[in-house]
Order: sequence, then C-alpha cells, then structure tokens
Amino acid sequence: MQQNGVFDLLKMLELSIDESFPIIPGRYVVVKPKEIETLIDRIYASLPVEVQEARAFLRRRDELQLDAQQKAEKIIADAQMEADRKLSEADFIKAVEREGIRIRNQVQEECEELKRKALEDAENIRIQASEDSMKIKEGAELYAEQVLTNLERDLTQLQQVVKNGQIYMEKLRSDSYSSKYEQKLKPDPKQKAGSFEIK
Repeated sequence: MQQNGVFDLLKMLELSIDESFPIIPGRYVVVKPKEIETLIDRIYASLPVEVQEARAFLRRRDELQLDAQQKAEKIIADAQMEADRKLSEADFIKAVEREGIRIRNQVQEECEELKRKALEDAENIRIQASEDSMKIKEGAELYAEQVLTNLERDLTQLQQVVKNGQIYMEKLRSDSYSSKYEQKLKPDPKQKAGSFEIK
C-alpha cells in the first residue's frame, strides 16, 4: 500500500509538470515551487523505512567519502608544500605521485569497506524481516490452534449437555411409566386386604 502511495505521488508530480506553463516546449516549463516541494516531501515521507534507512546510510557514506577526499586533498597539499621546501622539482613530482597513489588506495579500501558494510546491513535487514515473518506465521498458527481447541471443548461441553438432556428425558419417561404401573397395582379399598385390582 505504501508503494502504491509513492507511485500515486510520482504520477501527481508528473501531471503537475505536464500541466505547467511551457516556456520552451519540451525543454523548459514554469512550475509552482511550493506544489512540487510538497509532492517531493510527501514522496519522501511515503518511502518504506528500509529505503529511508538505506538513503541515510548512503548519505553517510557520501559524507565519509567527501571527508576522506578532503583529508586526501589536505595531505596532498601538505605534501606538496613540504616537497617544495625540501625536494627538487623531479623529487617533488615523484613524491606527490606516490602520495596520490597511497591516498587513492586508501580511499578505495574505505569504499570497499563501506560497500561490505552496506551489503552486511542489507542481509541483516533481510534476515530480520524473514524472522519477523516466521514469528507472525507461528503466532497465527498458534492462534488458529487455540481457536480450534476452544471450539472442540465447547462442542464437547455441548455434546455432554445433549447427553444429559437425553438421560433426563429417559428418566422422566421411566418415572412416568413406573408411576402409571404403580397406579394399576394400587389396592381397591372395597376388596379384601391382600387382593389387587388390575385396571
């Protein structure tokens, strides 16, 4: 749903640009900055958390690369000043080349380390998402099992109620039959003691 929101916002941005006033058709148009900025802010806000985290990581990587580049440039500048003071022109050029190679190798190593870290973080995010998915699935299965267990218990109780009702009705019929039979065997007061009248 979040991805669809991003696509919808991008479509709105495209429509906003298409509906803008053209200055040079196909090259330049006049747009409303606030409207475009609002759409861009909404697009950023609609991006998944993983994308925002990756973007922040890439921004940090760019900052580290820029910092490394600035340090490298400073080292080269310092080396150049030192070489100008101590070395001849040929020695200075060789020293700068050696320093440049060393710095380039150092920057490459730092970039490789950043790349390795980014891949490791992405793998950790994937593993975490897989584990979360398994936990949700296990929770759903456990909930379904509990519902079925409760349903089985309720059905067992209902079955017991039905059985008790059947036993009770059977007892009522039996008591009713016994009562009628006893009335038939009831002694007639007009007859002598010890004699019974069957009705």
